[in-house]
Amino acid sequence: MRLALGSDERTYLTEALVAELTQRGHTLILIGPLAGDASPWPEVGRAVGAAVATGQAAQGIVCCYTGTGVSIAANKVPGVRAALCHDAQTAAGARTWNDANVLALSLRTTTPALAREILDAWFATSTPPEEQPTIDLVRALDAPRTASGTSS
Repeated sequence: MRLALGSDERTYLTEALVAELTQRGHTLILIGPLAGDASPWPEVGRAVGAAVATGQAAQGIVCCYTGTGVSIAANKVPGVRAALCHDAQTAAGARTWNDANVLALSLRTTTPALAREILDAWFATSTPPEEQPTIDLVRALDAPRTASGTSS
């Protein structure tokens, strides 16, 4: 699978992610410092989100100190459903009930071993058909809104 992977800094975790994802056979689009570019977390989140939303990548993974900032930035891109996951169960739930397409991780709290567990759950889980009506409601939130908050 082609994945966009971005972080606002290079760390032992980002190096472990690159190695793990490559070992699993994924093709990586590296963003931010992972690609040698100094980029703040809002730009990293936006760039990974854009790669997923445009189909350049099937899914994305974003990292920053807490994982919160990059998830917020990625979620600003229409079509992105980024989920901050601190454990495998949350990752599986994000895929099952939200059809999440961008995984956000904390550089502070995620160890390489925990990252492998999260990745196992993330890649092993898909959204069942009965969840599609709920996912469609979430996709509708991407529609342009007027000042009154209604879809235009």
